[in-house]
Amino acid sequence: MNTAAPSVAAGGAQQPSDNLVEIRGLHYAVGRRPVFSGLDIGMRRGRITAIMGPSGTGKTTLLRLMTGQIRPDEGSIVVDGLDLSTLSRAGLYGLRRRMGMLFQNGALLTDLDVFENVAFPLREHTDLPERLIRHIVLTKLHAVGLRGAAEMFASELSGGMARRVALARAIVMDPDILIYDEPFAGLDPISLGVILRLIRQMNDALGITSIVVSHDVQELSTIADESYLLAEGRVVASGSPADLHANTSDIVRQFMNGMADGPVPFHFPAPDYSVQLLARGDRRRRTRDSQ
Repeated sequence: MNTAAPSVAAGGAQQPSDNLVEIRGLHYAVGRRPVFSGLDIGMRRGRITAIMGPSGTGKTTLLRLMTGQIRPDEGSIVVDGLDLSTLSRAGLYGLRRRMGMLFQNGALLTDLDVFENVAFPLREHTDLPERLIRHIVLTKLHAVGLRGAAEMFASELSGGMARRVALARAIVMDPDILIYDEPFAGLDPISLGVILRLIRQMNDALGITSIVVSHDVQELSTIADESYLLAEGRVVASGSPADLHANTSDIVRQFMNGMADGPVPFHFPAPDYSVQLLARGDRRRRTRDSQ
């Protein structure tokens, strides 16, 4: 798997890389708790890259770092040759317009119908005439099989339909990168199959780069070109879905096979039980004495 950094030509300009997104030596902590400790990931152009890991490993945090919502403590994030740490606010906003995002809950605007939900980015970021907006929106809705639902509201949609409307909105600006945050959560088997097919079809038909963050191993195995498994603040395995299934590491086997026991513990780290009980009693006495 190629995760090489972009080559540097004379004058320091970065040359195009096979990887559209380059994450190198990434460190990030929340308070005293480290989330990433030297994370290295390369996401190839035109491919579907899966980011997997147990709950709490920072998958959604990684998306926030990649879109510049938060800054890393150390390391670099380069998107199509642009180092996020060097971009101005205008530059960052320009880069974000090249990204489409499908949120876990769809995030549809409840007071707008389906058509206006999909049209919203076009109205906010372009000066296109109404006739062209209508053509684009209906084309994107047709692509996800919901042109006939254009006049419905979010409250009238099933969970799977709402996710498909959100996908139409995510592609309405023809992004270079399409990011999916837990796209399979809460879907019935039929809706799940539809979303899986759409992710693959959209990636191939539009020639975009897709990043899918999820912990659904079986689903990702059917569509991902490359996968990264995160744990303990780093990449513990990477490669094709077949490579991960063949990996004999204990932590990889625990995650891929859904095993309750293994390197990822059942209990969140805690102090000694008796010490914690006594400390709680002391805290209550101090609170009572101060009143």
